[in-house]
Amino acid sequence: MSQPANNTDRESGPPGDITAGRRFRFHTDPPVFWPSVLVILAFVVWTLVSVSTVTSTFSTAADWLKENLGWFYILGVTTFLAFLVWIAISRFGRIRLGGDDERPEHSTPTWFAMLFAAGIGTILMFWGVAEPLNHFANPPMADVEPKSADAARQAMSFTFYHFGLHTWTIFALPGLAFAYFIYKRKLPARVSSILAPLLGSRIYGPLGRTVDIIAIVGTVFGVAVSIGLGTMQISAGLNRLYGLDESVVVQVLLIVIVSLVACVSVALGLDKGIKRLSNANIVAAIVLLIFVLLAGPTLYLLRGTIESVGGYIVELPRLALWNDAFEENPGWQGGWTVFYWAWTITWAPFVGIFIARISRGRTIREFVTGVLALPVGFSLIWFGVFGMASFRVEEESGGLVDVVVDQGDVPGALFEFLSNFPWAPVMSLFSVLIVVVFFTTSVDSSSMVLDMMANGDERRSTPVQRVLWVVLIGMVAGVLLVGAGETGLVALQDTITVVGLPFFILGFIMMASLIKGIRDDAAARPEPRTRQWSPAFTPESLEAQESTPAPGYGRDGQPVPAPILDEDGSLIIPTGAVFEGDITVHGDINREAETEDSAAEVIADTTATDLPDSADDPTPDGARETER
Repeated sequence: MSQPANNTDRESGPPGDITAGRRFRFHTDPPVFWPSVLVILAFVVWTLVSVSTVTSTFSTAADWLKENLGWFYILGVTTFLAFLVWIAISRFGRIRLGGDDERPEHSTPTWFAMLFAAGIGTILMFWGVAEPLNHFANPPMADVEPKSADAARQAMSFTFYHFGLHTWTIFALPGLAFAYFIYKRKLPARVSSILAPLLGSRIYGPLGRTVDIIAIVGTVFGVAVSIGLGTMQISAGLNRLYGLDESVVVQVLLIVIVSLVACVSVALGLDKGIKRLSNANIVAAIVLLIFVLLAGPTLYLLRGTIESVGGYIVELPRLALWNDAFEENPGWQGGWTVFYWAWTITWAPFVGIFIARISRGRTIREFVTGVLALPVGFSLIWFGVFGMASFRVEEESGGLVDVVVDQGDVPGALFEFLSNFPWAPVMSLFSVLIVVVFFTTSVDSSSMVLDMMANGDERRSTPVQRVLWVVLIGMVAGVLLVGAGETGLVALQDTITVVGLPFFILGFIMMASLIKGIRDDAAARPEPRTRQWSPAFTPESLEAQESTPAPGYGRDGQPVPAPILDEDGSLIIPTGAVFEGDITVHGDINREAETEDSAAEVIADTTATDLPDSADDPTPDGARETER
C-alpha cells in the first residue's frame, strides 16, 4: 500500500518511520505516543483536582448508556459471535493468517496453553465465587424463587454466558483482524491497520492516528479497572488473613507494589518475565481448582458442572438476545452484562494483539475454533466447580450469601468461600499470591502491547517505554480507586461502561473492513469440477468410469499440484501440460533449461494461427511459433 508524502504528516521521516521520535529519546511515533500520554495524564490531573466532578460525570453518562444503549451492547457481542462462526465455515476459513504457504509457529498444544494464559486469569479469581452467588440470591430474570434449585440453574447459565463464548468472541474478533492485517498485509501492529481496506493510506494520517490514540487510552482504562478490581480483592484477602485495613490508602499502596513488580518483570523482558510468571501462575490456578474439586463434594461438583454446561447450551440462544424488554428486573443487565461487555472490549486490543502474535500461520478456521474452544472450555470448568461448590456451602453452612450479596463484599467472596475448606489460611494466602501474579502479568504484558500500539513495531519497544506504560496504568488505577471512594465497584463499572462505547462501534467497522480486505485479497473462486460420465449400461463401462479419478486427483487417489497464478499474473503449471488443439501465443516465449519435470508434451497442430505473414520472418514481431 502506498504511503502519503512525507511532509503531510510529520516534520521529518516518512509516515511509517518509527524512528522519527528519537529526538524525544523514545523509539516511538510521537503523533500517537505523546497525545495518548497527555490524554491519560489530563484525566489523572482532572480526577485529583475534582474527584466529585469526575465520578458524577461518568455516573451520569453510564446511566444514560445503560438506559438507552444497553441493547446495542447486547446485540453487538452476539453479532460478533455470529460473524466469527460464519467466516470460519465459509470459503474464507481456509485462508492463512500469514503467507499462503506459511505454517504455524507454535504446535497446537503450546498454542492452546498460551491462549489459556491470554485473557482469563484476570476474571477467574475475582468472579469465580461472587458471580454465581449473586445470581443465586437475585435471579437475573426475576422469574424463579431466590436460592432455589431453579435459581442455581439460572445463575450458572448467566455465569457461563458472561464468561463463555461471548467473552472470548470479544477477544477473538480483533485478534483475527490483527493477525490478518499484520501478518497477511504486513501492516503496523496498530488498531488503525485494521481499517486499511476502508481508509487506505489515511491510516497513516490524522484519522488513523486518532483511532490509535482512542484505542491506547481505552486499553489503559480497561487494564486500570482490572487492576483496581484485583487490588480490592488482594486487600480483602489481606484483611481476612492479617486484619489489614481495606482503606483506599492501603489499596493505592498495593497498586504501587504491583506496579513495581511489573516494572522488574518488564526490565527482564518477555521470555524471562511474562513467560515465567504466566507459566507458574497457570499451574497455581489449576492447583487451586483441583483443591476445591477434591476437598469439596467431588461427585456433586462433577455432576453439577456437567448439568450446568447442558443448561447453558440450551439457554444460550435466549440469553444472547435477552435485554429485559419487559423490565422484570430493571437495572440488573446494565450493572452486569453491559458492564462485562464494555469492560472486556476495552481489553480487546491488548488481548487481540497477543492472540494474533501466537496464531501466525494458522487458518482462519483454526483460529476461530481454537480461540472459542479451549479457553471457553476451561472457563466453564472453573466457574462450574466454584459456582456449584459455593451453592453447597450456602446450603450446608449458610452465611456466604449474607457476606457476598447482602453486605456487598464481592472482593472478599473467594476468601469467605475458602474459609469453609481445610487449610483455609494457607489456601487464602495462596490465592492472594495468584491474584498478585495474575495482575502483575496483566500489567506487564499490556505495557508491552501498548508500546507496540504506540510505535507500530515491537522491535522498537524498549524497557524504558514499557515502564512508562506501567506507571501510567498504575496512576489511572490509583486515581480511579481514589475517585471511587466508598462506592468502589460501582464507580469502576460506570467508568468502563462509558469508555467501552467507542470500542463497540469500532467492532462493527472492523467486521466490514476485514471482509472487504479478505475479499480484495482472495483469488477468484473457480466453479466446482466433477468427473464427466458417459452412459454406463454394462458392468464393464461402470467399472471403467468408476476407476477414473476425479479432476485434480491422480490414479493413486492423491491430489495433484494445481496451477498457480502468481502476483505478476503468470500461470505456473507445476506438472506436465497437455495441449490438444491450436495454441496462439502473443508475446515472447522465454525458454529455460529444459528438464524432465518441466517438459511439455504438445499434441496436434501447434502452429501459430491467425497471425499476419512476414516475408522475412515466418513469425511476426511480438509472436513466436510454438514448437512441437
